[in-house]
Amino acid sequence: MSAARRTGIWRVRIRRPRAFLMPSRGRRRRVGLESKPSLRQRKGPMIFGSIVAALGLLCSVSAVAREQRWDVLIGFDRIPAQAQRDLIQQAGGSIKYSHYLVPALAVSLPPPAISTLLANPEVTFVQLDRRIQAVSELADSWGVQVIGAGAVHSAGHTGAGVRVAVIDSGIDPTHPDLEAIYAGGWDFVNDDDGPYDDFGHGTQVAGILAAAVDGSGVTGVAPDVSLYALKVLDHDGAGFFSDIIAALEWAVANGIQITNNSYASATDPGSLVRQAFDNAYAAGVLNVAAAGNDGTCAGTADTVGFPARFASVIAVAATDAADRRACFSATGPDVELAAPGVDINSSLPWGTYDYDSGTSMASPHVAGTAALVIGAGVVGPQNIRDLLDQTALDLGDPGRDPEYGYGRIDAAAAVAAAAQLPADSLPTVALTSPVRGAVVSGMVSFSAAASDDFGILQVRFMVDGSTVAIDTDGSHGWAVIWDTATPPTVRTP
Repeated sequence: MSAARRTGIWRVRIRRPRAFLMPSRGRRRRVGLESKPSLRQRKGPMIFGSIVAALGLLCSVSAVAREQRWDVLIGFDRIPAQAQRDLIQQAGGSIKYSHYLVPALAVSLPPPAISTLLANPEVTFVQLDRRIQAVSELADSWGVQVIGAGAVHSAGHTGAGVRVAVIDSGIDPTHPDLEAIYAGGWDFVNDDDGPYDDFGHGTQVAGILAAAVDGSGVTGVAPDVSLYALKVLDHDGAGFFSDIIAALEWAVANGIQITNNSYASATDPGSLVRQAFDNAYAAGVLNVAAAGNDGTCAGTADTVGFPARFASVIAVAATDAADRRACFSATGPDVELAAPGVDINSSLPWGTYDYDSGTSMASPHVAGTAALVIGAGVVGPQNIRDLLDQTALDLGDPGRDPEYGYGRIDAAAAVAAAAQLPADSLPTVALTSPVRGAVVSGMVSFSAAASDDFGILQVRFMVDGSTVAIDTDGSHGWAVIWDTATPPTVRTP
């Protein structure tokens, strides 16, 4: 990566309407931006009444402006079905995603349609589909050594079989440090199953998390995980939160245990995105994210970005080789852990390596340590999270503080503590029809009853180890129909 591109953090800004359109790229059309957003715009989710008003003003400016479309997330009072999709099409909109982790559709709409949809009692709210940007920054395996991961490897803990997804710009699956553990994924930018990294950031993050111990290049924190790439950032390192929601749904449907999220938005993307992370967490996915690089040396401001700021996400700050917080590292009450993030050497596409700095580099140290803990027998996102927090090396003020959180991640201490803990039990699931272990053929109706102290988000039906269907509606129990003549395919009823 060139020094020019890797300096600083690209801020995510609300785009201010103007009376012209930028050329569309792919499925999206974007309104141009000439000046920085106001302080009021930066504070949080825009109230959609204001959006509609702004759109109304814009529509009076020129005929060209009236043709523009807005990328939005539309919340419904239920998981969207055909009736809800028909509403969008009747309003002249096009559907990008029909989400099920949250009751929403990601759509592109002409401005007048927004007021119409808000008047529909089934529509709970409309939110902008905000852009996100890779937390790519200033940029050897010193981090792996300082957190004690090398000693953990020597003891036989390498994260073997743990399913980890890097939600980023993709991964170079041919890189010599990653090719043996690369397990696949999805490209949400180009809508295909080849999430190749055309920006470099995702491969860099993946190397810190899981580069092979092979005597050359670099070593990752958890070198034997099953590594998945969920590409949500394009060749410029930019993306949309609707793609993030879709990636989380893919993670839940495919049994991903940990996601690493080294991107950030300075603006709150809204309740739908928060709910998606919350629901993924409830479904068993531990989400780890870069806190962001908007910090100052004084460290007095609350500058943690999104999604790291969400309660269901571990926000990770960056430290140097002397265990000092990097000046650029975001600070605030949502910082949960710190990890090495200054002058970190890692993999880049085409078999190359380079140094970089930032919370993007810190986050995969924590995600990799979580994989080591799972490999040591601890299950459940909250149990893993508690263990990481309790075994961190306390830095700064005693206890949790806004610069280091609970302290710098300590892989050696976490895995040692994991060996002393009993594995948590799975929620109680009773397969009522057919009987568990039965041999079936033809059209088979599966039904199940499930219970847990914290509630059940979904039930996954598996045949010979493969997920054939997922039911997310437990209001009348869980049931699906499977045609045994078709290959196992993950789907929702």
